Amino acid sequence: MKLRMAICVAATLALVAPAAMAQTTLKASHQWPQGTGDFRADMIDMIAKDVAAADVGLEIKVFPGSSLVKPRDQWNAAARGQIDLTLFPLDYAAGKHPQFSATLMPGLVKNHEHAKRLSDSPFMTEIKKIIEEAGLVVIADSWLAGGFASKKNCILEPADIKGQVTRAAGPMFEKMLVGAGASIASMPSSEIYTGMQTGVLDAANTSSESFASYRLYEQVTCYTPPGENALWFMYQPILMSKKTFDGLDEKQRKAIMAAAKKAEDFGYQKAEESDQQTIDTFKKAGVKIVEMTAEQAQMWRDIAAKTSYKEFADSVPNGKQLIDMALTVK
Repeated sequence: MKLRMAICVAATLALVAPAAMAQTTLKASHQWPQGTGDFRADMIDMIAKDVAAADVGLEIKVFPGSSLVKPRDQWNAAARGQIDLTLFPLDYAAGKHPQFSATLMPGLVKNHEHAKRLSDSPFMTEIKKIIEEAGLVVIADSWLAGGFASKKNCILEPADIKGQVTRAAGPMFEKMLVGAGASIASMPSSEIYTGMQTGVLDAANTSSESFASYRLYEQVTCYTPPGENALWFMYQPILMSKKTFDGLDEKQRKAIMAAAKKAEDFGYQKAEESDQQTIDTFKKAGVKIVEMTAEQAQMWRDIAAKTSYKEFADSVPNGKQLIDMALTVK
């Protein structure tokens, strides 16, 4: 009898054990280089580590450096459930959802604290509705400041970029730069180095973090960091496939969101620190550093008002409403 019971218990355990130990593997894809100190890659790694430690039957396998999906293709891949998580510059998807260009609008975000306030505003609520309707959910907010750099000359006033071929990250920045007399070559930030190396680009706008992690100090002669008068701020949230998120159980969703909140707080801190770290890195490499004055920044905003803001208001559904909502956040 005892032997029979032991056999039954063993058989039951054999059936239960695989289910108890079953792991769901999620795929996280992003374009940022791993192991270079780029905090965006670190944010995804943190989530993967914390979710594993929560022991809720989830494993996140990370594919950094565009090794699984190309930068601009990650939106479609996540929306279709081909990948589960991505840290994504939202304006990259502006071709499908033009409202997203409001999250990379010249001069709309003043500083890092202002960016945090925008994340919790009705403006961002409207943006997140569009994201969710497309089949994704935001699990962490992230904003990065950025500046200008050039192989030819320092860029402070609009006249300084006239005649240069530049990369601007998004269509609304491109409108402003064309209004200042620049020519545009569009590409993800991961391709700026090659663009400059091969002579395709003279100048670029991108985030402080990308300027450093992609080693652009090897290609440029002058760098204009965000400073006190930032023109360039970009929203780069961590997105999750809604289909994947909805398919998780309550414990798994809580583990994902707790890990994402920790990564979000880390990202806000590191975004501020990266501005100064990038200045230090470029100085050490012998690149000249210049800072834009409030008067010079206003020259750019005046051009943006006639180009980027007007184009957005005229051509994007609810464009003017979105801009007005963002401008009310002080």
